[in-house]
Amino acid sequence: MGYKAVDRFSVDSADVPAAEREQTDMHRFFYENKGPIVHKWRHYLDVYDRHLSRYRNSPFRLLEIGVSRGGSLSLWRRYFGPRATIFGIDIDPRCARFGGRDGEVRIGSQADADFLEGVVKEMGGIDVVIDDGSHVARHQYASFRSLFHLLSSDGVYICEDLCTSYWRGRFEGGYRRQSTFIEVAKRLVDDMHADFHRHGENVPGASRSIGGLHFYKGIVVIEKAPQPLPTHVEVGVADL
Repeated sequence: MGYKAVDRFSVDSADVPAAEREQTDMHRFFYENKGPIVHKWRHYLDVYDRHLSRYRNSPFRLLEIGVSRGGSLSLWRRYFGPRATIFGIDIDPRCARFGGRDGEVRIGSQADADFLEGVVKEMGGIDVVIDDGSHVARHQYASFRSLFHLLSSDGVYICEDLCTSYWRGRFEGGYRRQSTFIEVAKRLVDDMHADFHRHGENVPGASRSIGGLHFYKGIVVIEKAPQPLPTHVEVGVADL
């Protein structure tokens, strides 16, 4: 998560019902964690499982922005299995100590396009990006601008903790402030429908590359998929 959550939203893991803790392998692996700390909003676990389960036990490539205390790398490794290529990046050099066991760690800024492209090149490409980095609006957009076009044609881009899009100050947020990532994501809805209006695309090529946008509380999932020109078809017998 990368920041101290507001206390009124916090619960003790022991108070989570057993049925929820066993809901999916993602839930089970998270709540069974005995290693480095991993900190997530509870409902994210279902989102991860829903959109990323197809990658399990396959040789895909995941890049997580934000290593923090190292626990998420262990969670991803346990969930996705040994065939996954998993990299994490963080600006804090202390996070380098988490590299080499469950994934590789590289130190640098998520707003540095050259650094990001170098990591992607080292990985041999990317299929999934999870932005759990600084949560600062301009950093989120900079990472998206650098990485989305490098994502595989059927990849998934996740930006989480978008609650910060509403928080002024450190996170550069504010209700409907146009520079926040929640507003960037909203504009992608218009981009997907560029065939039906004349206002162009905020992200060039989005109408031909985005298969779906999924908004959840505090998290957005952007699914890439090649999109041909939309066509419609009639079937059946006329004048019955």
